[in-house]
Amino acid sequence: MKNLLTKQELIDFELDIADTFNSGLIKAPIHLYSGNEDQMIDIFKNINEDDWLFCSWRSHYQCLLKGVPKDILKQDIIEGKSITLCYPEFKIYSSAIVTGNIPIATGTAFDIKRRGKDNHVWCFVGDMTSETGTFYENHKYAVNHHLPITYVIEDNGKSVCSDTLAVWNIEDLTYSKKDLPKVIYYKYETKYPHAGSGKRIQF
Repeated sequence: MKNLLTKQELIDFELDIADTFNSGLIKAPIHLYSGNEDQMIDIFKNINEDDWLFCSWRSHYQCLLKGVPKDILKQDIIEGKSITLCYPEFKIYSSAIVTGNIPIATGTAFDIKRRGKDNHVWCFVGDMTSETGTFYENHKYAVNHHLPITYVIEDNGKSVCSDTLAVWNIEDLTYSKKDLPKVIYYKYETKYPHAGSGKRIQF
């Protein structure tokens, strides 16, 4: 997309939200990004204005890079919508339900193909979600039916307060070492906990 925000602008926005949360003005959960700005900016170089984005509960960067004005986004977060940010006019939807965005994204891609349209669907999921049956089945369906969709796996190693690999009792994520169609995988380290802006508690 054109007019991408800079890495520092993304960082500064999340810092501002963290400060606002810490001041007590946000009376709802927030999920912040950090450490993946370069990867996100690179991905958005391939995302067009008419493409659809389906995100999880962590979507501040996607909203900003898709063109949602900072002041509108911040106000919606203050109103408690951080984990359910939806902007139909920008073709971006978020879901606070684990795997909730995946079948909707796949269905949207199916509709795009059926209608013969040119736009594309981008579905962002975390590392924990990528190991679920819902992800596996939707990815398989999209590949077999040649749907216009890309699943972006964002691996921060966290499953709420536990290590994702420990939760699944595996050494590596299923999609981390495979060059699979319709999947972009990247790993990053974040300074923020799963929710909020304080120190992460590891179980």
